[in-house]
Amino acid sequence: MSDHVYKSIELTGSSEKSLEDAVSNAITKASETVRNMRWFEVTSTRGHIADGKVAHWQVTLKIGFTLE
Repeated sequence: MSDHVYKSIELTGSSEKSLEDAVSNAITKASETVRNMRWFEVTSTRGHIADGKVAHWQVTLKIGFTLE
């Protein structure tokens, strides 16, 4: 494995279904314009409550990608 230099960006994904779906939504959207993504780190988790129930999940994550 050769040495790599990474750049990271911060994104927030959301979902009405689950935390995992919120992460997937952020990564899927980022993959439309960001190449060489290699890792992610969840930095915070939030939720929205409506009528006494979880209505929405928000997950903030850092995504690392290699520079060309």
